[in-house]
Amino acid sequence: MIMIPERIFQSVFKKSRYPIKKEAYIMKNIRMVLLGELLLFVAVFAFLLMTGSYGLSAVAWFIDFPSLIIILLILIPGLIIMGEWKDFVKSFSVGIKDFRLLELKNIIEAVAAAQKLTVFAALFAVIISGVLIMGHLDDMSTLGPNLAVCFLSGLYAVIVEFFLLPLRLNAERRMNEEMDMGDE
Repeated sequence: MIMIPERIFQSVFKKSRYPIKKEAYIMKNIRMVLLGELLLFVAVFAFLLMTGSYGLSAVAWFIDFPSLIIILLILIPGLIIMGEWKDFVKSFSVGIKDFRLLELKNIIEAVAAAQKLTVFAALFAVIISGVLIMGHLDDMSTLGPNLAVCFLSGLYAVIVEFFLLPLRLNAERRMNEEMDMGDE
């Protein structure tokens, strides 16, 4: 959650023509949080590439479409088969639209399912790649590049988790607020 000191919030938002509640401002920023995470990830990745001795040519080393396709082919149909796809899509609107307590619980479960499916998909891709590498150990010159590709599935899972975690935390926070408002 973006923490805004109360005095700054008061001076900026209370004096505007269209005053808003602090909670509404914070909750509507989940898409900005995801955009911020994307920019942070790209900046760190670019910094690591630029400070290394390989330069921009190393970008191609981090692209492996078969691994990415395997993860997406397990994640998206898995959510659809489990009936969680609609709730997963709703997770991008938590804080922008109002949801009932039960809907928030379902959204949290859908994002948790997406997190688990992402890990399982990456593990599946790593194991498949590992088996294929073991089948071609006769040419040792290709062992290093093949192992690098094998680990990209894990990297992709970490990146997807990097974006799923704020979705889940935002929905949990909103559910806690709904439960707290129900007690009053």
